[in-house]
Amino acid sequence: MAVLGEFLRARRSLLRPEDVGLPALGERRRVAGLRREELAQLAGVSVSYYTRLEQGQSVNASGAILDALAGALRLDEHEREHLRELAAHRPRTQRRPPPERLDPLARDLLRSLGDAPALVLGRRSDVLAWNPLGHALMAGHVDFTAPERPADRPNTARMLFLDPHVRELYADWPRKARAVVGNLRAVAGRHPGDALLASLVGELTMKSPEFVALWGDHRVKPCEADSYDLRHPLVGPLTVAQQILTPARSPDQTVVVVTTAEGSASENTLKLLARSGH
Repeated sequence: MAVLGEFLRARRSLLRPEDVGLPALGERRRVAGLRREELAQLAGVSVSYYTRLEQGQSVNASGAILDALAGALRLDEHEREHLRELAAHRPRTQRRPPPERLDPLARDLLRSLGDAPALVLGRRSDVLAWNPLGHALMAGHVDFTAPERPADRPNTARMLFLDPHVRELYADWPRKARAVVGNLRAVAGRHPGDALLASLVGELTMKSPEFVALWGDHRVKPCEADSYDLRHPLVGPLTVAQQILTPARSPDQTVVVVTTAEGSASENTLKLLARSGH
């Protein structure tokens, strides 16, 4: 339950009294955010009970209490689900799962997309497969065959924080970084015993202060469709939409499809990349 306590403390620290209708009173606070007693008051629970939750000493929070806490913390739908997942999990030994296998339906979907840049990601952001244009657009400096070897698979989260080529690709790198970390938080809530995911988070924590800052605020948001301005090293700037498809048989795998607006300069830039032979 330690992660539940970390989540509650992090989200409590993001709220000010005036955000939730409490008087600020002008006093100087030693730490940012609401005090425990203020959040307990808002949620309608005792301070001692809420303190036990934060300290991991209470493991029987009811759905009603979790909903009350979620309301007090101003959590959105994804964050509420994450709170329920954290409260439901019991401490367990972390296990090293077998390498993910590309779902045949995801492979067929990737092949059917034709010339659209696309890649298949596993639940930890490992690239399980990509088509030639997806590879050329997102990581042309990486061996195209690497996803076929589990030990060599590129990981999009690792590359975003640690690979200068991928970092430079995104004109608004901080926004993409927040999206990637928010998705990792959501996955960690669903799979708390995944040793490979814990290893990835540990590596990024050791090597990237920026990851540490983003991971520490416990914001949760699964990856959804979004638009990004890219600075491609071969063909220059373009604006793309990264859209997410989920194979019905493998909900932990996602197919990321990259599109451009019809008739736009970015569409022509993408066609130029396709003709370049990568």
